[in-house]
Amino acid sequence: MTSETGTAASPSGVFPFDNSYARLPDGFFARLDPARMPEPELIAFNTDLATELGLDPERVETQSARILSGAELPEGASPIAMAYAGHQFGNFVPQLGDGRAILLGEIVDPTGVRRDIQLKGSGQTPFSRMGDGRAAIGPVLREYIVSEAMNALGVPTTRSLAAVKTGETVLRERPLPGAVLTRVGRSHVRVGTFQYFAARRDGDAIRILADYVIDRHYPAAKEAANPYVALLEGVIKAQAELVVRWMQIGFIHGVMNTDNASITGDTIDYGPCAFMDTYHPGKVFSSIDHMGRYAYSNQPGIAHWNLYRLAETLLHLFADEQDAAIAAAETVLSKYQEQYDAAWLAGMRKKLGLTLEDPNDKALIEGFLELMSIDQTDFTLSFRHLSKALGDDIDSNDFKALFRSRSKIEQWLDTWKSRLKLEERSTSDIAIDMDQTNPAVIPRNHLVEQAIADAEDNMDFARFHALMAAIRAPFSNAKNMEHFTKPPGREEVVYQTFCGT
Repeated sequence: MTSETGTAASPSGVFPFDNSYARLPDGFFARLDPARMPEPELIAFNTDLATELGLDPERVETQSARILSGAELPEGASPIAMAYAGHQFGNFVPQLGDGRAILLGEIVDPTGVRRDIQLKGSGQTPFSRMGDGRAAIGPVLREYIVSEAMNALGVPTTRSLAAVKTGETVLRERPLPGAVLTRVGRSHVRVGTFQYFAARRDGDAIRILADYVIDRHYPAAKEAANPYVALLEGVIKAQAELVVRWMQIGFIHGVMNTDNASITGDTIDYGPCAFMDTYHPGKVFSSIDHMGRYAYSNQPGIAHWNLYRLAETLLHLFADEQDAAIAAAETVLSKYQEQYDAAWLAGMRKKLGLTLEDPNDKALIEGFLELMSIDQTDFTLSFRHLSKALGDDIDSNDFKALFRSRSKIEQWLDTWKSRLKLEERSTSDIAIDMDQTNPAVIPRNHLVEQAIADAEDNMDFARFHALMAAIRAPFSNAKNMEHFTKPPGREEVVYQTFCGT
C-alpha cells in the first residue's frame, strides 16, 4: 500500500488509501486541498456502504463531518481535481475537469475492487471556470437518494457515502444552504478524460491512460491481440448494458455528455436526472435540454455516439495506418446495437415473466409499450401491476384500471397469457419473479422535491430519511410503503429538473 510518493500509507488512517491515479503524470490532474468548510454537520451517513468498503463505520461516522466536508484532510489522502474535456450537448469543450469535486484517494475493498473516494462540492479548483466550486444542499440530496436507489435496483452506479452540511450559503437562483457529497465509484475516468488528451494531440498521455484503465478495469484486455481494441469492446459492452438498465426502469439521465460517460459503465453525475411517471418515449426533464437531445428514447443512440467519440481518441493505438485503425474501430462499434438489442430483449422478457425465447416476444413487448404510451399509463406501475393480471378478477382489475383502452389491453393480456403457457411454470412462480424484477418503489420526482424543499427551507430531513428507507427496499409489498408507490397528484407533477451548478 503506497501513497503517490511511493511511501507506505499508514493503516491507522480512517481510510486505507492507495492512490494509483495520483501517481500518473501531473498533467492528468491538479493537486489541491478541499476548501475548509466553516461549520460542517452530518446529514446522512451510509453505514452499509462503509461496511462494504471494509471501513470501520463507527470510526468513519464519528469523524465524517470534518473529514467528509474537507475541513480535515484524512491521513494518506492525495487530493486532486481530475482533468477532462467533453462534448456538452454535442459541442466540444476542450477543458472541463473537476470544477467542484476533489478526489481524496482510493481504497481497495475486501473483494479487491479499487474505489475512488471523492468530495463533491468541496470548493474551487483550476477547472472551476466561473463557478464557485460549491454544491447546494438540493443537488447533494438528490444524488444521494437517486444513486442509492439505483444501487438497490441493481443498476451500476457511483454510490453515496455521506452528505454533510457545510455551514455556508451558496448563491443559485436564491441563497441556499451548502453541502458536500462523498461519492464512491469504481472510477471517475470518463470518455471526456481521453478527449482531454486527444484535444492536445498527446498520444503518449492517451496510451498511459488507456494502459491505466486496462490494468484497473479491463485486465482481460491485456491478453487480446490488440489490448486497446479490446478495451473499446469492453467499454461498449458496459455502456450498452448500462443504458438497457436505465430504459427498463424508466430512468432519464438528463445530461449524457461525454464528460458524464463513465469508462466503467457506471451511472455517474446525477444532475437533472429523473424517473418517468407517465410513460412517454420522448420524455425530457432537464431544464437545459431544450431540443430533447437526451430524451428517454434517445439514450441508447447517444451512448453509441459517445462511444464513437471514445474510439476517435484511441485510433492511433489500433493500427499504424489510419485506414486500418478506422476499420478496426468500425468493426467494434458496429457490435453496439446488436449487444444493446440483445440485452434489452432479455431484460424486457424478464419484466414480462418470460424466461424462454420466442420469435414473437419483441412484438409482444413493443405492443405493451405502445399501449402504455397511448394511454399515458404510469411506467413503474404498469409493469409492477402486470403480475396482478395473473390473479383473480379483483387483482386483474387493479392492472386494467391503469388503461383507458380496456378492450385493447384485454386483447394484449390474452396474447401474453398464451405466451406464458410456453414457460411451463406456475403463475405464482412467474408472479414472484416479476415482483422481484419490477420495482414498486422508485425515487419519484415529487417525493424527491418534497424532501429537498424541506431541507432547503427548514433544515428538516425527516422526508429525506423516510424516502431513503423506502428506496432501499424497491421490491417490497409492505403496507407502510404505499405512500412511496403512488404516482404524483395533478398538483404534485414535476415537469423540470435542474443541474444545480
